[in-house]
Amino acid sequence: MDAEEKLAIIESFKRFFKETVVANHVPNTEKCSKLSAFQVNPFLAKYLANYLTGNGDSISIAKALIYPRILGTSPTTSFGSNFQKFISVGLGAYGSGISGIDIEFIDQIDGRRKYCQLKAGPQTINADDVPTISNHFNELKNRARTNNLSIELSDMIVGILYSSSGSLSHNYRALEREYPIFVGRDFWHHLTGDIRFYDDLISAIGEAAVEADGSKLLQQTIEALAKDIEQNGHLF
Repeated sequence: MDAEEKLAIIESFKRFFKETVVANHVPNTEKCSKLSAFQVNPFLAKYLANYLTGNGDSISIAKALIYPRILGTSPTTSFGSNFQKFISVGLGAYGSGISGIDIEFIDQIDGRRKYCQLKAGPQTINADDVPTISNHFNELKNRARTNNLSIELSDMIVGILYSSSGSLSHNYRALEREYPIFVGRDFWHHLTGDIRFYDDLISAIGEAAVEADGSKLLQQTIEALAKDIEQNGHLF
């Protein structure tokens, strides 16, 4: 891609980020105003509140419940699926009709079609996932033989959206003995042909994040949850 195309994609991504990740974050925050939105462990609730703020009042308990959800679980859960949509729409890849394969794209380094299982980060699979992923690739190999398709082992890859190969879990390391794993900058390089695309994408998120000030909404949600906790104090 040339500089003009890249700029257009980056600007498109910033809009996409605002319209998906940011837009979904707001209602997910609002849902946290009720105690019923949480599976509360009453043995740990006040301990975590004290650990966080130094006291166990309702505001502190609300913070201890809300912060992990809103700053961790909520955006992380939708991260991978949202990025897959962007990759399909904005970068010439497309969702695969093959079982277990998330996207297909033309590798901008070697020019071959890649069949990719897409993962968010370097710690996102467990031991049980390793044979499952391997089985999907084995099915693809069998399909290639049956249909006389030119698919090499190096064409079946796992693409990880962020981090570096040095951060891969031992489960990914086990999978890597059979199949290539493209991580972070390397994945985006193969996808776009631009070695700096990964860094520029992160910078674009930083620019979009400047406008994503949820501090007032977060404070309002904490206060609403604290009131609900006070009304249901018997749970603690």
